[in-house]
Amino acid sequence: MIALIQRVSEAKVVVDGATIGEIDKGLLVLLGVEREDNIEKMQKLATKVMSYRVFSDENGKMNLNLEQAGGSLLVVSQFTLAADTGRGLRPSFSGAGTPDQARELYEAFVDFCKSKGVNTQTGQFAADMKVSLVNDGPVTFNLQV
Repeated sequence: MIALIQRVSEAKVVVDGATIGEIDKGLLVLLGVEREDNIEKMQKLATKVMSYRVFSDENGKMNLNLEQAGGSLLVVSQFTLAADTGRGLRPSFSGAGTPDQARELYEAFVDFCKSKGVNTQTGQFAADMKVSLVNDGPVTFNLQV
């Protein structure tokens, strides 16, 4: 399971001209599901995302996690993160989770974060989404479990 996280000052997702998810300070999480992923991996990754210290403290050091910084999550499904780009000029998605598996784990990730008290907004699974953000830093990390 892969989470590409970006520290943002704002981010939103638009589908068919309507904003369906929007946050101010927080993390935009692009979430990719791979074939071998399961609930245990999802919980481990979600915990890591929420606990990862990417927000600056009073000394300008990245020492604060999402809760300590008072941030929110915007979680967007992104199967292309599971692409194999090692050969040729076209990505292979053979390692990506099935649509049913990906939907289940994406929804479980969102529910898990919400259950921990984090303001969690979402995109729309399998939709054509327009994602916009202001990356604060820029700060971007690729987390995998």
